[in-house]
Amino acid sequence: MTGPAPLVLLPGHMADEGLWDHPLRHLAATVPVTVADLSRHDSLAAMAGAVLATAPDRFALAGFSMGGYLAFEILRQAPGRVSRLALLDTSARPDTPEQRERRHRFMAMGERGELNQVMDAYMPIFVHPDRLADAALVGGLMAMAHRVGRDGFLNQQKAMLGRPDSRGDLGRIAVPTLVACGRQDALTPPELHAEMAAGIPGARLVVIEDSGHMTPLERPQAVTALLQYWLQD
Repeated sequence: MTGPAPLVLLPGHMADEGLWDHPLRHLAATVPVTVADLSRHDSLAAMAGAVLATAPDRFALAGFSMGGYLAFEILRQAPGRVSRLALLDTSARPDTPEQRERRHRFMAMGERGELNQVMDAYMPIFVHPDRLADAALVGGLMAMAHRVGRDGFLNQQKAMLGRPDSRGDLGRIAVPTLVACGRQDALTPPELHAEMAAGIPGARLVVIEDSGHMTPLERPQAVTALLQYWLQD
């Protein structure tokens, strides 16, 4: 009997492997885990190609937020290489006009080197309202943003602006799929996850209580437990 397939983790916008600190520390002993760098390309197609170029022949794939958008693109390019799928705090839908306007406004701020101001604007939709005063959480998000940097920020915004509507792909997903989000996710609320789970055959939907959008950092133990169960189920 073989063990779980290697796991590839896709971070979200302005995030890196720090987003997955808890799963990395607790899953790496039982399954090979890698975290993709999503800062170097300005389209989901190019990001997917880079991930696939270095990923194992067959792997489990977990995408958070922007990483979920990318997971759909990876499935479009190489569906036979993904053994199971986890979609966390993400959406199959393209941007609304309001979201596109916000992206263009934030990109202009990024061009001016105002990453701190961008992250300040993001915080109320990134984390649970009760955690906006959590210095460790907010500081960790700021640190990741600066590691991704200005160019990475602009690349990711361009990639998300150009993403397609993935709702038509949901019915073709034929691997065990976990769909999970925070109950208070203001960026990609639970109803968007219910939509994905309803469209993916056999998908399991989990809503994590008392968490905003940043579930891997706000509720790390819950996310790790869900990933462990998903990998072994």
